[in-house]
Amino acid sequence: MFLSDFERQMHGYGLTTANIFYRMPDHPTLIQEFLWQLHDTAPDFPELNRFLLFWRREIDGDLHSVRVAHKKLIGPSDWCSATGEYLIH
Repeated sequence: MFLSDFERQMHGYGLTTANIFYRMPDHPTLIQEFLWQLHDTAPDFPELNRFLLFWRREIDGDLHSVRVAHKKLIGPSDWCSATGEYLIH
């Protein structure tokens, strides 16, 4: 089942940003940075872990470190359903 971004946020997903630092294959003394961003759930980060597994399996650059930031975009105090509408003219 495909969920829209809003539906995923209602199910606890938040914006996750990962700064991935890796060593360049041809020049292992140089460290390059890759920025990755997607909706994911904290603290397990299944989407990020899936991406890092893909990286280790398919990409030649060895991982040096990963820095993660996470922010829930919708929380209990941010959303409520409207019970009525009042028109003022």
